[in-house]
Amino acid sequence: MMTFDPVKTGDSERDTTRLRRLYGQYPTGVAAVCALQEGRPVGIVATSFTPVSMDPALVSICVQHTSTTWPTLSKDGHLGISVLASTHAAASRQIAAKNTDRFAGISWFAGESTAVFLADAAAWLDCRISTSIPAGDHDVVLLEVNSTAVNETAKPLVFHDSRFRTLVIGEES
Repeated sequence: MMTFDPVKTGDSERDTTRLRRLYGQYPTGVAAVCALQEGRPVGIVATSFTPVSMDPALVSICVQHTSTTWPTLSKDGHLGISVLASTHAAASRQIAAKNTDRFAGISWFAGESTAVFLADAAAWLDCRISTSIPAGDHDVVLLEVNSTAVNETAKPLVFHDSRFRTLVIGEES
C-alpha cells in the first residue's frame, strides 16, 4: 500500500523541494516564448506549454509571478512559441539565463507580427495573448493561435527529472 504525505501550502522548503521532484517525474516538452521589443528579441523558456482547445485554437503557458522578463515580453500581446528540438538544449539554458544576452549566437527569425521564433525548432506557433489567470505563484496565460508550422524531421526536446532528454522514436504499437 502506498503512503501519501500531506502537502502544506506556504513557504515550506521541504514541500517545495518534494513537489519539484514529483512534478519532474512528468515529462514535458520545452518551448521558447519570444517576441521583438524595441527591435530586439526577448524570450523565456516554458516547460509548461500545453495545448488547450482545437476550436478555437488555444494553448497555454504558465509564467512565474517573479519573472522580470514577462512584463516586457508580453507588452504588445504577440508571441512566438518555438517547440524546441533535441538540438536546442544549450539554447534553452541560454534563453532561461539571467543577466546575459539570451540570443547571442542563437539563430532566430521574426514572423509577420512581433513574434520571434528559433530556427530549426520542432514546431512554431504565432500567438496572441487571450487572457491571463492568476494561479498560485504563477499566471496561466491562454494564447490564441494565429498560425503554425511544423518541422517534420526534428525530434522534440523533452524535460524530465530535471534534465533534458531526447525521445527515442521506435515502432508504434
